[in-house]
Amino acid sequence: MKIVIFGLTMSSSWGNGHATLWRGLTKALKKLGHDIVFFERNQSYYEMSRDWHSTTSTELVIYDGWWSVRDRVVRHLLDADVAIVTSYCPDAIEACEEVLGSTALPVFYDLDTGVTLANLESGEHVPYLGAAGLRPYDLVLSYTGGEALQELCRVLGARDVAPLYGHVDPDVHRRVEPMEQYRADLSYLGTYAADRQRVLEELFVGPSRERPDLRFVMGGAQYPDSFPWTSNVFFVRHLPPSEHAAFFSSSRLTLNVTRRAMARLGWCPSGRLFEAAACRAPLVSDDFAGLSDFYTPNEEILIARSTSDAVAALDMSDLELARIAQRAYERTLEEHTSLHRARELIGTLESALNRRPSPLRGATLEISTSQRS
Repeated sequence: MKIVIFGLTMSSSWGNGHATLWRGLTKALKKLGHDIVFFERNQSYYEMSRDWHSTTSTELVIYDGWWSVRDRVVRHLLDADVAIVTSYCPDAIEACEEVLGSTALPVFYDLDTGVTLANLESGEHVPYLGAAGLRPYDLVLSYTGGEALQELCRVLGARDVAPLYGHVDPDVHRRVEPMEQYRADLSYLGTYAADRQRVLEELFVGPSRERPDLRFVMGGAQYPDSFPWTSNVFFVRHLPPSEHAAFFSSSRLTLNVTRRAMARLGWCPSGRLFEAAACRAPLVSDDFAGLSDFYTPNEEILIARSTSDAVAALDMSDLELARIAQRAYERTLEEHTSLHRARELIGTLESALNRRPSPLRGATLEISTSQRS
């Protein structure tokens, strides 16, 4: 199968969670025998911090403007089986028009479903969606499951929806030797987002104040100067994926915090969750509906709803934390690798291709009821 993707970025992980996911997924798709072409618009902030280049797994096309690459897009679509347009693709509208004019299966993948729906609800313009919403696409994939699947149909007119959750490439994210600069009693890795700041302060900053004897390490991008730093919090401004394994492997315990727009709908595991588990770092997370479908609370992951919960997790013994981490690691390799998601994606795409009608395309509404991966 030839799959053409129009996305935000693969070349740079700076300030986004898309790149690492695409790298793992396209590598797995290639392993399964599929051909991938990924179109990425050149943007200065990604150009200055590229940490990945095209490999044998993917033909990566970085272009300066849509019209400079349109002829190449048309040529690739001529023999494409599937074309995927994603959330935050800067040329999503133009890409959609070209895809609809081809014979490729038109697919939209929202890697930011909660944010998309929250922005629509607040009346904000969503630049990667046209006036017809998601109606033009034969299939819509969502990074978030649960209620989000119905909302994509109700609000945006999606006709056939299925979840495609996060995942991890265990070749990249695995237990390695700890590094002193990343050594932490509690770590957190994530780009700044205003809608998770309150929970981050409760579960990370709060414990750092209550336990000044411990070391806290945070990695990420775009944090404002006004962030309430404490003297025992050490900050890494940007951490490329090549160092994620060392970061998590140096953590006695690592924190996951979900954006409010995502947590509101549930079934929204972060890619960082799977990365940390693959590195056998004990996990403590905020709670959201559906989390237990991915990891079992108190057996494979700890849940914190307050500063005192996070401090209690820090006070657990090394043996208890190691047992939790090992169980999460085993669950990850059994269910949450990039290869698992690639197989799920191909199965979903093949089903959609088999359902493609003739003139009555899209006359019926189909919603996947599966909440699990």
